[in-house]
Amino acid sequence: MDNAAAKESRKTRFYAFMQNLGKSFMFPIATLSAMGILVGLGSAFTAPSMMDRLPFLQIHWVNIVFSFMNTVGSFGFTYLPAMFAMSLPFGLAKRNKGVGTIAAFAGYISLNLGINFMLQLQGKLVSAAKMQAAGQSMVLGIQSLEMGVLGGILVGLITYFLLERYQEIKLPDAFSFFGGIRFIPIISVIVESFVGLLMPFIWPIFQSGIVALGHLIQGAGIFGPFLYGIALSILKLMGLHHILLAMIRFTDAGGTAVVAGKTVNGALNIFYAQLNAGVPVSGKATAFLSQGFMPTFMFGLPAICLAIYLTARPENRDRIKGLLISATLVAFVSGISEPTEYLFLFIAPMLYVFHTVMEGFSLSIMALLGARMGNTDGGVLDWILFGWLQPGSRWWLLIPVGAAWFAIYFFFFRWYILKKDVKTPGREAEGAAVMTKGAGIYDPSVILGALGGAANIVSLDNCVTRLRLEVKDPSKLDEDKLKQSGALAIMKAEKSVQIVYGAQVQSVKDGVEKLMSNGGASPA
Repeated sequence: MDNAAAKESRKTRFYAFMQNLGKSFMFPIATLSAMGILVGLGSAFTAPSMMDRLPFLQIHWVNIVFSFMNTVGSFGFTYLPAMFAMSLPFGLAKRNKGVGTIAAFAGYISLNLGINFMLQLQGKLVSAAKMQAAGQSMVLGIQSLEMGVLGGILVGLITYFLLERYQEIKLPDAFSFFGGIRFIPIISVIVESFVGLLMPFIWPIFQSGIVALGHLIQGAGIFGPFLYGIALSILKLMGLHHILLAMIRFTDAGGTAVVAGKTVNGALNIFYAQLNAGVPVSGKATAFLSQGFMPTFMFGLPAICLAIYLTARPENRDRIKGLLISATLVAFVSGISEPTEYLFLFIAPMLYVFHTVMEGFSLSIMALLGARMGNTDGGVLDWILFGWLQPGSRWWLLIPVGAAWFAIYFFFFRWYILKKDVKTPGREAEGAAVMTKGAGIYDPSVILGALGGAANIVSLDNCVTRLRLEVKDPSKLDEDKLKQSGALAIMKAEKSVQIVYGAQVQSVKDGVEKLMSNGGASPA
């Protein structure tokens, strides 16, 4: 292999690793999103203003139920670092995922024990009243540095690399019982406890960099959310946006606030802490959360689907209607944008540029108008739970902004599609392969055949909307059949392939995996 090929291969592997890293972040974030619903309901129905409006909420057992929901929901951000630590080896590893998860949990405890030991050795452990000022906190019952999710991410990455390096290790006969996968939790505890010894010297330097980034973003004022929205939209093309989302939501880069006497870092952490404490929600935190995506996801993306439908050939509209309705509902309800975005991204990049700028403006305008709606998704559920039901959210602001976004998106997309004769679904040339909701949609046997069969697949995985795989021979892929099976887009980088299926990707992956386990044949 020449130097150019080796360099390209390293770039491909690094890109694939970063994509998988972003995908792994979705495990704890998905849990947090669900817990956020409990926090939203619990905080809304135990708020004094809501109890005054709805007297039945003052009934003792009713109040206990909603208080319990609030308590359970707070699990999400209380133990988030440990969840990140366990999710990374689970998401990144191709084999022995469970071993990596157990080793990461053991490693996370060991990291904090190592930190505690060094702080005690240095005489820097402080009393409970002074922990916040000293940047310390209780982590799973251990007094340690307040590293937040970054500590969990560090442990998760170290554990993953240890798993990849040592899961097949062979020890001398006398110690053979501790070889193989049993060695992973052992080496994880040892290595990460030593990392913990170093953290009191390293962490203050690293933390100052994160704090500086946070000051830069917060100091940009109304342009901060705008730039954040644009960066997310660009990173989404590479499947790396979850990394930036995690930084803003869970670290100092998303802001710092004192809530109920405790310092909280990260926009989403601040929002949840304020909901739990029953204090007014910070607009600086929600500026980077779901409120800014609601005009785009709930109004802009459905307008795009309507423009595509009305600019399609009349004889093709029934054929694409199901596809467009599905994309609209997923965006409106769940805040998942890819099924709509990939309808035009590759055939009209300038439309994606327009969409990117509009998404940035959406975040800035909602913040400028003083909205106070948080959480992760940006769909109608967030609007109801964290808008309608929360006092002071100014939920009604979405209506005029959303109406404007719908009109702007619809007329611009309709004008551009007609003017440039963009071949969006329903406008294709005769005989072209199209994305539709017809026979064979999401059919695992069709998809496996279009991938070149089970023998052509090296690895298979998925994220929220994309099937991710590594193949032996990319030339064996039948892209026309993949599109006919419901694929919205196909992206290839050497032997790494991503196929966008939208919200149905998990069932697609499960179906293909089941066929592969049966030798590529459909089960009887």
